[in-house]
Amino acid sequence: MTAWLGRRIGDIGYLMLRRRRHVALENLRHAFPELSAAARRRLCRRSYWHLGLLFVELCALLTRPVDRFLERVTVEGREHLDRVMARHGRALVLTAHLGNWEVLTAAHLLTAYRLAVVVRPLDSSWLNRLAERLRRRAGVELIDKRRALRPVLGALAQGRLVGILLDQNASRREGVFVPFFGRPASTSRSIAVLALRTGAPVIPIFARRETGGRHRVIIHSPLEPATTNEMEEAIVELTARCTVVIEAAIREAPEQWLWMHSRWRTRPEEVS
Repeated sequence: MTAWLGRRIGDIGYLMLRRRRHVALENLRHAFPELSAAARRRLCRRSYWHLGLLFVELCALLTRPVDRFLERVTVEGREHLDRVMARHGRALVLTAHLGNWEVLTAAHLLTAYRLAVVVRPLDSSWLNRLAERLRRRAGVELIDKRRALRPVLGALAQGRLVGILLDQNASRREGVFVPFFGRPASTSRSIAVLALRTGAPVIPIFARRETGGRHRVIIHSPLEPATTNEMEEAIVELTARCTVVIEAAIREAPEQWLWMHSRWRTRPEEVS
């Protein structure tokens, strides 16, 4: 029933949100030029089904005990996180809007570590209230992206994990251009700056939906900043490596990413 309802909601979004559908198909055309137009349309439709199912799952999460939901979550690569925390006592979590990313806010309860997440308020006020309520139920500290520096430093000092989603378009002022699916994408420099200035390691963690209503949280080995005296060079280099990891995770389950987001909206000046 959950899967059927999610697909029907996704179908409605696919049919009604024409502009977003066009953005998604254009993004898929650039990202997967080897696929036929028909195959890209099918992939686009599946990404809308995924979003519909995500909405249904979030509503269910608000009405059920979190521990019951966590019975359907498998954590892979926990040893990477344990080693990082044993050595550093804090970490920056690199993640993306992949799979049911809200699973990550609940899955930290399966570890010994507490989580803070840097968030941007959603454009829809009621969706924003829904997301905040869900995250607070899981005991997550929410840090407003617009005033993030001091709270992030405080959370790291307290030995928390600090999650940052790095797969959204950044303004020219906030971002650096790094390759993403073969095109320069303006990407927030935030996680690289924090890692370089605080020494906190960056550990990529992603969610992936599996069959039967199950979810998998995949923890990767940490990313270490390059050794260089040039701060800007180091920021670009680490941001590029973060983006490579995100792209690889998306390629493993492309229907579970937000292709309707205008990821490449900010363009380099020479091609504006």
